[in-house]
Amino acid sequence: MSGILDLLNSPMGKQLISGVSQQSGQPADKTSSVLTMALPVLMGAMKRNASTPDGAQGLMGALSGKHDGGILDNLGGLFGGGVDQNVMDDGAGILGHILGGKQPQVQNALSQKSGIDAGSIGTILKVAAPILMGFLGKQKKEQNVTDANGLSGLLGGMLGGESTGAKQQSLIESFLDSDGDGSILDDVAGMVLGGGQQQKGGLGGLLGGLFGK
Repeated sequence: MSGILDLLNSPMGKQLISGVSQQSGQPADKTSSVLTMALPVLMGAMKRNASTPDGAQGLMGALSGKHDGGILDNLGGLFGGGVDQNVMDDGAGILGHILGGKQPQVQNALSQKSGIDAGSIGTILKVAAPILMGFLGKQKKEQNVTDANGLSGLLGGMLGGESTGAKQQSLIESFLDSDGDGSILDDVAGMVLGGGQQQKGGLGGLLGGLFGK
């Protein structure tokens, strides 16, 4: 199983970075940097959402239907004449679902870290979200994931790659809501993006070690 950041190093990932870069009007290297930071945040939020029965059922349904991986079959067409508004609206819906009211904070944190304005960050995330869901849907199909446990394993494996043991996964889980307020996104954004003092020993330090950054 490949980690989510391995996706960005693949030919499909290069196509994704190029297409998102064109759509947002930002340089490819900056776009790549934003996606490298943003994808683990989105995955971490999805994993947390899928930890409840309702959340897991909702994600399973989406990955079996609309987001079954079909979007990946024609990325060239998707980016050819600019991304279709339906895809952008879909991305906005996905972000609203997994990030909720924390979306502006996540976008601002990514903006500060990357030096790209928050509006362009929003565009990058809206394009990336349906593609990320499609990638998840494809992995779900290939690995024949049929229940919440399998889904959690799939998301966890993609967050850290196969080399990540249970200990590191539980560390990621424990840092997802470090202040215990039940809202993980401020913690995820703070730690992954380096906005919090806890980064060194928290999720940021952990992910930095996992992804070699």
